[in-house]
Formats: sequence, structure tokens, C-alpha cells
Amino acid sequence: MKIAMMSAWNEDSGASTHAELIGREWVKMGHDLRVFSFFPYDFHGTVLVGEDEEYVLRCFTTSSYPTPYLDPRHILEEDFEIFVVHDLGMLPKNGLFKIFHHIQRKSRTVTVIHDNCPSPDPSFYQFDWDRVVCFDDRYREFLRRYYTDEMIRLIPFPCVPLRRGNREAARARLGLPLDRKILLIFGQRLKDHLAILPWIREVNLRLSCLLLVVSQKDLDVLEGIDVGEVEIRKESPSIQRLYEYLHAADVLLVHRLPKKGAVVSSTAFQCLGSGCPILAAKSGFFETLKGVVVTYSNEEEFKTHLFDLLTRGERYRSTQKALEEFLKANSAGVVAMQYIELFKVMLEEKRMTMLQEPLKISPRLMNMNTGFSKSHQNVISSH
Repeated sequence: MKIAMMSAWNEDSGASTHAELIGREWVKMGHDLRVFSFFPYDFHGTVLVGEDEEYVLRCFTTSSYPTPYLDPRHILEEDFEIFVVHDLGMLPKNGLFKIFHHIQRKSRTVTVIHDNCPSPDPSFYQFDWDRVVCFDDRYREFLRRYYTDEMIRLIPFPCVPLRRGNREAARARLGLPLDRKILLIFGQRLKDHLAILPWIREVNLRLSCLLLVVSQKDLDVLEGIDVGEVEIRKESPSIQRLYEYLHAADVLLVHRLPKKGAVVSSTAFQCLGSGCPILAAKSGFFETLKGVVVTYSNEEEFKTHLFDLLTRGERYRSTQKALEEFLKANSAGVVAMQYIELFKVMLEEKRMTMLQEPLKISPRLMNMNTGFSKSHQNVISSH
């Protein structure tokens, strides 16, 4: 199958995480993938992570660029039968719309919704998609106001498949201490975690912990804050490097400020496959991960749950068991195949539509046919 995808790629954004997980699985399956992504000078995220594969072409800016731009030539010249768009709101929509009829002529079209609520931008709704994909019922609920149920397809956010590692070996490779409990915070939302730093200090009074921070942004917020021993790694790791850190850590801390609407935590889906337990602030980001991610609502719950995870208590054991079942149903390979099955249905719909289209006969041919019929009838009547 020839698939084109217009999306963030090799970037530290949720849309990029999603696109990479399913896109690379399609390549493994033997499908022909072409990815159209943002220019290196204006992309969706804060940093480019890793080297682009040979099938990646960067040919447009974000929608927020002062002069949004899309070079249409790559898309128009490429041969594909499925066209998938991720996070439409971030793309140069008007530029895309100008060539959309060309795209529709040669392919079936899909948009994957990453927005947490209906877009206020009218240009968002100018596209006639064949399918609209969302992650769960919360998204489908608001999409029903704008698209028919037949158009909407629910396919969950993918996870990295289970990749447990050896903690001691990972720590040795990373130069981290073997005799400490390690709490990991990574990513570009370090400021969100300020609220829990004093709580970590109190846990340190019971257990000797090292707070490991892996980030390139807002590291100065840690200055002057006493949380015990802290090690900072100024980097935006690739997925392979990130999993080294996750295998080395005892707990991943994710403190996201609440956000209205339908939201998922791409960080959680990206990291679950490591087997490292996740302790997160209770919010809509983790609504679909109940029993898999441990959540807290206040300081007391944070400290209680963190101590349980660090000592591999009952909550740790239950979440590890639930994690394996969750990953079986939501791993990148399983989710990528759900998309392929959808694409097959769409291509069959296209084939049937083409077969059912009535033969269009020009008026001239109609007249010729009518004349023939009348003369033929006269010959028959004369006999």
C-alpha cells in the first residue's frame, strides 16, 4: 500500500510521537510510506530529535508562521493511494486546500484529530475528508457535531511495545549511581513540576533518592530549590536514549497542569513500553489510562503512592500487571494495523464507487444512438 502522511516528524510533540509510532510500523509491514513534514526552521515542537529517514520530505511551515507556506510540488508529484493528515490545526491549511482536489483525485483522505475541542478556525472545516480518526469517545462526542458517524473512526493512541530493560546495565551506561532510587522528570514542561518538588524533598527523608532531570528548557527554575540530590542532563533524547533513562529510573514523574476538553498524554503512551512505573497528577490526560498509570490528587496521595512504587508495593504490582495487558491491545503494531484495515475499507469503497458511476455519454453520441434506434425500428416494421 502506498501511504502519504502530512505530519510533525522527529519532533518533541504529541503529533510527532503518534505519527512516528504508526508510520514506522507501516514501513516494517512492507508498505510504501512518504512523510511530508515541517521545515527545520519552523516546526511544531521545541526541538528536532534524531535524523530524518529517507522517506521524509520537509516542505511546509506551521500555521502560526508569519507567512504560512506549503511547497505543493512534492505532494503533487508523489504517487500514493492513502493521504493521512495529523493535527490539521498546525498545518498551512489554506495552502493545502488549494491542492486538495488533486490529492482527492488520486487517493483517499484521512485526518487524525489531535485537537481537544472544536476548532474556532473556519478554514479547519473546508476539507471533505473520507474519514476522521479520533482517539476515544471524548473526541467523538464533539466531532459528531461536525461530521457524520459514518465518517468518524475511533482508533486509540499507540504505545511503544513492551521493552523492559536491565536497570543496573542502563545506569552503568548512563553513568548513574547503582545504589539510589532514581526519580525521572523529562521533557519541555519542567515548570509544571515546580509544585511537587517540595513533596519530593519529604520523600527523600525516608528514602535516599536522586532526582534526574532530562530537558533543554527552563532548567533555571531549579536554581535555589532544595529537593535533595539533583542531576541535570541537558538534552532532548531520541526514543532509544529516552528508554535508557526509563530503564535506569525507578519512577517517571509527570505533573501536567489540567486542561479542558479531550486530551491524552503522549508522554505516557511513549513511555509505558519501558515498564517504568508512571506517577502522574490526576487529570483528563490520564483518563483512559486508569489502572495503568498511578495518579494522585494531593500531596498526601503523591507521597503515599511514590513510596509504594519505590518499594514495589501492592500498587506497583497491580499496575505492572495491567500494563502488560494494556500494551497488548494498544501497542504501535496493533494500532498501525487498525489503520491499515481502515485504509483497505476506504480503497474498496473507492473501487465500488468507480464501478457504480454511470457511463457518461455525450449528447452527440446520444443523438446518434437515438437515430440508429429509430431506423432499426423502421426496418423491423417494414418486414
